[in-house]
Amino acid sequence: MSHETIDLHSAITALSCSLDLVGIDEIKHGKRVAMMAYHIAAELNWPESERLGILHAGMLHDCGVAQIREHRQLTETLEWDGAEAHAERGADYLTACPLLAHLAPEIRYHHSRWERLLQLPMDQRTRLRANLLYLADRIDVLQVPYLNSEQILTAAPDIVARLQALSGTLFAPELLDAFARVADSQAFWLAMDPDYLDEDLRALGKNVAPVALDYTAQRELARLFSRVVDAKSAYTEQHSERVALVARQLAADFGITGRELEQVEIAGLLHDLGKLRVSEDIIDKPGKLTHSERACMQRHSYDTYRILQRVFADSKIPVWAGFHHENLRGEGYPFKSSGAAQDLECRIISVADIFQALAQDRPYRDSMALPDILDDLHRRVSVGELDASVVDKLTEHADDYYALARGG
Repeated sequence: MSHETIDLHSAITALSCSLDLVGIDEIKHGKRVAMMAYHIAAELNWPESERLGILHAGMLHDCGVAQIREHRQLTETLEWDGAEAHAERGADYLTACPLLAHLAPEIRYHHSRWERLLQLPMDQRTRLRANLLYLADRIDVLQVPYLNSEQILTAAPDIVARLQALSGTLFAPELLDAFARVADSQAFWLAMDPDYLDEDLRALGKNVAPVALDYTAQRELARLFSRVVDAKSAYTEQHSERVALVARQLAADFGITGRELEQVEIAGLLHDLGKLRVSEDIIDKPGKLTHSERACMQRHSYDTYRILQRVFADSKIPVWAGFHHENLRGEGYPFKSSGAAQDLECRIISVADIFQALAQDRPYRDSMALPDILDDLHRRVSVGELDASVVDKLTEHADDYYALARGG
């Protein structure tokens, strides 16, 4: 089993960019929550390891949110009755990822009132960390109208006063006191400028040592984000997982082994990462997409490519994932690459993606029977879109691949 040494801080920062896509109107929400929580933790003299932990939790705190309509509910009011659901989902996703499972308890309760946390059987550390995420999250909701403007400095006292009025009910008094102290500095607010935010996150990453991840850990990290993507719609449930299984088996049938085989599966899991930017109204639309909607959909593979470049800079994973909507004629998107520019692994993931999508119910059609899917794939081969050798390989064991695609 191969190992990869990755910069975990940079990986979390990059992957949080995919979560930022859900917000659309409030890009970098997770990063702002992370940095504000970090500074409040520093004011409380938490050890550096604890500060970095809350920084990473802040960047991932909304990993249970995939739908834009849910994100808007969460960012329009200080409390929302539906907030609990995404906190539970996020905690479940993180618990299933051993590398990040230690963050699950505070994510689970990051929308819980302080007075409720005091009644729950948990240690004080978890209680404070969860409530600090809640506080930083709500600070950001209140500051959003003033972002990137010096007017935040005039609004800051009112934000502090509004939150201090909730001491002992929504928020822990000691957290609010620490927030009031750091908020007295103009720098606390001005550091939320997007350029400064990215610079500060990179600087903090210098304190985080690289970690060696075996393939299982890499796959579980990828699965965490594939589950967020697939939760966009009931129609795409487990799509990424099944594409990854089909692609891995196809690659194995071509004799691909070792690290390359593992990377094919990870690329399959992450191929739709950029789709978090796409509204679920577009994904679930039963009819034909408008020109504008199609443009929105077409950018998702480019977003996938760019985000994965930051996580897997020294591998082919960004290319193999980002090219899944290219075709051999050079008429796909987003790069318009021809077959000559596409690795076999790109062609495999492209076929796996189409095959699984056709085998799955979608809002505009029911799942297709295997013979009809094979007819469709061979038609695409005949017009020069798909690699004939890949489609032929799939056809040899079509029943097995159909079972993988359907989850049977």
